Parts: sequence; C-alpha cells; structure tokens
Amino acid sequence: MKMESSLGDTRWTRRSADRSWAGVLTAVLFLFLLLVPVYASQTDSPYVLLQFSRILVFALAAVGLNLALGYGGMVSFGHAMYIGIGAYCVAIASHYGQDSGVAHLLLVLVVTALIAAPVGLIALRTQGIAFIMITLALAQMFYFLAVGLKQYGGDEGLPIRQLSQFGGLTGSPVALYLALLATLAVSLWLLRRLIRSRFGLILRACSMDARRVRAVGTTPLGYQLLAYVFSAELCGLAGYFLANLTAFASPAYMAWTSSGELIIMVLLGGASTLVGPVVGAAGFLLLEEVLKGLTDHWMIIMGPIIVLIVLFLRNGLWGMVGTNKEGH
Repeated sequence: MKMESSLGDTRWTRRSADRSWAGVLTAVLFLFLLLVPVYASQTDSPYVLLQFSRILVFALAAVGLNLALGYGGMVSFGHAMYIGIGAYCVAIASHYGQDSGVAHLLLVLVVTALIAAPVGLIALRTQGIAFIMITLALAQMFYFLAVGLKQYGGDEGLPIRQLSQFGGLTGSPVALYLALLATLAVSLWLLRRLIRSRFGLILRACSMDARRVRAVGTTPLGYQLLAYVFSAELCGLAGYFLANLTAFASPAYMAWTSSGELIIMVLLGGASTLVGPVVGAAGFLLLEEVLKGLTDHWMIIMGPIIVLIVLFLRNGLWGMVGTNKEGH
C-alpha cells in the first residue's frame, strides 16, 4: 500500500511539474509574440510584423483543426476550405460596398456555421479513410466553385478594395497583429475550458472508442458535430484575418495542399496539446522561410525534416517539454 501511495504521489508531482513548466513556456511564448511589434518598430522591419501576422493566422487555423483532429479524432482534409470561405466573405461583402468590420465578422461566423454543419453531418456518417475522402471531396468542390466564379475574379482571386472598417484602427498592421494575438489567446482559453469540461471528456472518449460511448447511452454524433463546427469557425476567423492581412481572397486558400499543411502544423507541434499547433505553425512557416532563402528546391529539404520530427517526436515539438495531452 505504501509503495502504491508513493508511486501515486510521484506521478502527481510529475504531472504538476509538467503543468507548471508548460504554463511558464506558454507565458514566455506569448510575451515573445507580444514584443514582435516593438521589435519591428524599433528596427523598422515591417516584413517581420507581416511574417508573424501570417504565423498567427495559421496558428489560429491549426488550433481550430486540432479540436477536430487532435481531440476529436476527425482527420479532416478540408479545413482550409473554411479559411477560404472566411476570406471570400470579407472580399465579396467589400465588393458590394459593405465595409463594416463587425458586419464582416458576423457574416464569416454565420456563413461558416451554415456550411460546416451540413458538411460535418455528411462526413460524420462515415469514419476513417471515408471521412478523409469526403472532407477532401467537399473542400475541392468549394475550391472549384471559387475558381468558377468569374465575377469574383475566378482563379485569379478577388482583390479587396476596402478592408474591414474599425474606425481609426483600420489599415494598421500593429492593430491587426494585436487583434490576431488576442483572438488566438481567447481561443486557446476557451478551448482549454472546453476540453476540460464534460463535453471535452465525451469528445475524447468518442475519438478512442465511439461504440463504448454509445453503449453507455450517449450519442457521439452531436458532440462530434459541435466540435467540427467550432473548429471550422476558428478556421473561418483565420480567413477573416488573412483577407485583411493580404487585402486579397484567392481559391488557393482552399486548396487541398493548404489543408495538408494545416495537418502538418498540428502534428509538428503536437496533436491534442493546447499550444502545440501554435508552435507547429510557427516552426513550419519559419522553417519554410529559412529554406526558401537558401535554395529554390527547399521542399526537398523540408520534407525529410518534417518526417524525421514526426517519427522521432511522437508528441511533436511541444511534447518535448513533457506536457500531457489533456489541455496544455
């Protein structure tokens, strides 16, 4: 009995230490991100701010995908579709003279939910490879729909003449960056509470064994669908910010390759860890930037590096700090 008690105390101590260590590293990470605009201003490097804004956009999308993929076990190969939908909501509304930032935001959230709900309902009737293929097929359908909309630029994309208007903050790269950072922080906080709630426990149980969840009288479909829609909303928000960052909406945002990159970001940072996708997005995009500066054939180098990281760091880059997979 004493030995079992000692082992339990040791495990609890290790878990507490891991949580404290993860909390410190998370605080350091966000402090670093908060200081990026200061560094860019002091060194007169607008490109640095632009690059880190792009990192935050894809970090937000990766966090959204992580809810479905990491915690829900839903391997979606079409989440980039929602980034494109968010961007096109801003671009098309602006095209017709509607430039209110709040109206753009509400439009993105409503349209994304209206599309994600039926897509998720259809895809969740299947599982495994079939789920992957259905999400891929539906995403490609929306991709070709965007290509075929010639009145909105077709495959050349649609420039945004008027960005989302927020008074004196409109057009400010620093304001956009800080809004992105705040949105990411709030999303992580909400996701942490969600994962630790009864909803999160059932969602993780569904990803492990849906039959046993049904056996105790709980229907997995509702929980999985809500998680899918919420994850899509975060990707739609990422598209909203991407449109305002680039002043452009393109069908390329919806391409299956972009969905593949989101999955890589999640796995690279650590699936089913809270901050892992943020680290994965930063690592992926910074590595891409460095290798592009070295050679035109950067993908030949990047591919093996990612494979080695995924093979030897099963819990991703964030897993190296010893975090567990529940909400850190």
